[in-house]
This record gives sequence, structure tokens and C-alpha cells, in this order.
Amino acid sequence: MQWTPLMALTVVLVIFAIGDIIAVKTKAILSMLFVSSVILVLGFWSGLPKDLLSQSQLLGIGSVTIGLLIVHMGTLMKLKDLVQQWKTVIIAAGAVAGIGIFVLLLGSPLFGREVAVVAAPPISGGVVAALMMSEAAKAKGMEHLAVFATMLLVFQGFIGYPLSSIFLTKEAKRILASPELVKEALDQNNNNGETKEDKGAFGFRFPPLPKEYSTDFVLLGKLALAAYISTLIAGLFNNVIHPLVISLVVGIICREVGLLEDNIFVKANGSGLAMAGLCAVIFANLSSATPAMVMELLAPLVGCLCLGTVGIAIATFVLGRVLGYSTYMAIPIGLSALYGFPGTFILSHEAAQAVGKTEEERQIILHHILPKMLVAGFITVTISSVVLAGIFVKLV
Repeated sequence: MQWTPLMALTVVLVIFAIGDIIAVKTKAILSMLFVSSVILVLGFWSGLPKDLLSQSQLLGIGSVTIGLLIVHMGTLMKLKDLVQQWKTVIIAAGAVAGIGIFVLLLGSPLFGREVAVVAAPPISGGVVAALMMSEAAKAKGMEHLAVFATMLLVFQGFIGYPLSSIFLTKEAKRILASPELVKEALDQNNNNGETKEDKGAFGFRFPPLPKEYSTDFVLLGKLALAAYISTLIAGLFNNVIHPLVISLVVGIICREVGLLEDNIFVKANGSGLAMAGLCAVIFANLSSATPAMVMELLAPLVGCLCLGTVGIAIATFVLGRVLGYSTYMAIPIGLSALYGFPGTFILSHEAAQAVGKTEEERQIILHHILPKMLVAGFITVTISSVVLAGIFVKLV
């Protein structure tokens, strides 16, 4: 059968739609990301073309719009709110340390030192950490461990997504049951309007565009320009700081000074397709996981993922208690290492959608959950995991 781009796009979007429906039906216990991952893996094993996501053209959309989405994320947070997330930063970094310690110390006697060393950074992060360990393994002639690093990246979400959904849903219920937390969110929302008195964190704001000029294309143009400038800034420093981290900072600053509207991508009606593209980028790795590969490396794969998850749970439980976070919130902060953005964004909204009965209740939940999860994803996947990989590469 000859596949066309439209046919491939239709199949992919229907799979995502099924994931959404099941997520709603199960109250986000089974997330869209988890369900879609399972369907795609089984599909690839059953005859779906390996390049399905590429044929759908969503990979290109996801790759080119990720910077825009990250800038958009920055517009969702005030600088004051971000600074207030220092506890989240500590918990997220502690989770990555927990992964490294548990996988290395307990995984070495169970699966071998090389397996444990290669496993820890991919479990704690994303593509960059996995690529670093994969290249290190290849350099030592351990091709099977290079494949192992990729498999960890592919399958870590199968643990992270459902566990995070369960804990975030419980946290959402806890928030709505707390009059103090509800009042805090309502007071914040009531003060969120952009008024003349609101000068932002830097003491000034550019005047907003006249309403007639705030069209979808104008908003998208501003967003793309901010994302492109972010890559230029990162390039000036040889990408020592990841371009997506710069994009987040640029989004926050531009919102503070009034150059970008809050929640800009949604206002420009562009976030839906961009999110589909990002999901396609995530799921593209699933096509490389064959049944033979899974069976051969199944024991160390499951074992290392379980050890990493235990390390996350213990580290975040302790740090959460010390810093005053509920267990339901602290553990998902650490679990963000298993998927990062956009999982942090999607799972937060799924929990709010599942628990909140009104739009006001959903916004109350997001006020407490979303900033923590967004910051956690960047600390674990983008920063801490790369640092851990830089240390563990020398141990291979």
C-alpha cells in the first residue's frame, strides 16, 4: 500500500485522539502520551511503516516549533513566580542525583558496572544525555550498550507517564480540597491582568499593540523572532547553555517587559498543531525498538528503570518533606526526568482537566502544578541530566 502524507498524518492524529479519549475516560491515570506510545509500538511491530511519523510531516513541524513552544512556556510564568520555584529546583536536582546513586550502586552488582554507568544519564534526561552515553559506549566497542541507551530513552516514559498522572491527579484533588490553596490561586488570578500599574519585574513595560494589530500572524511572528534570537544568543556562547533554556529565559523576560503577550501561542491559535508535532518528535524513537532488541535487553532495561524510579521516589520524598512539598507533588517533580517537556505540560493539563469540574477549578490546579512541573522538566532533562552524563562518560 502506498502511503501518502495525508494518510500518515490522519493515522497519527487518530492515534493521538484515541490517547486523549482514554486519558479522559481514565481521569488521566493513563495519559495520552502513554497510550499513544503503546499503540505506536504495537503498530510498528505489526506492520505500520517505520517512517510513519516522518511521512506525516509532523516531525518537521515539531522540530521547527519546539523553540516557539519553549518561548511560549516562558510567557506562562512571571519572573517572580519562577524565582519562587527554588524549592522545585532543589527537588528536581536531587531526583537526578538519586537516579545516579541508585542505578550505579545497586545496578552494578545486578547487571554489570558498564550497564549501570550507561543507564543512569538516559534515565535522568533526554536525547542529549542518551547520545552522550551512546557515543561513549560505541567508542569502547560496546555496541549493545549504545542500543541500550537508546532503548532507555524510548521506554522510560512508560514508567514516568502513568505514575506522574496518578500523583498529579491526587495533588489536584488535594489542592481543590484546601481553602488556602484555592484562595491563593484566585487572588493571583485576580491580580494577573496587565494594567498600567503592572510594571513587571524590571519596573517598566512596553505599551501593548493596538488590538487591531494583534492578529494571529503578528503574534506568531513575534514568537518566532523571539525563538530565533534565543538560538543566536546561545550560539554566541557556543551553546554551553542549551538553546531551549535560553528560549525559556527570553520568553519570561519578553513577557515581563511587554514584548510578548502572556499565553501567546494559544492566543495565536497555533499551539495545537505544534504540540502534535512535538509528540511526533518524542515518538519517533519508538520505531527503532524491535521485539528482538527488547527481549535481549529486557532484564537490565526494566531493572535499571525500576532502580532509577526508586532513587527518584526516595530523594524527592525526603526533599519534599524537608521543603514543605506534598509527596503527591514532590514525586512527579522528580519523575519529570523520565519524559521532560512537553510531558510536563501535557500531564499537568490532563490532571487539571480530569479533576477540575469548571474552568475556574482547572485554572486553580494549573496555578499550583504547572509552574513546578515546567521548571522541574528543565532542571532534570535539560540541565542536571547533561551534567550527570558528563560525569558518567568518564566512567564507561
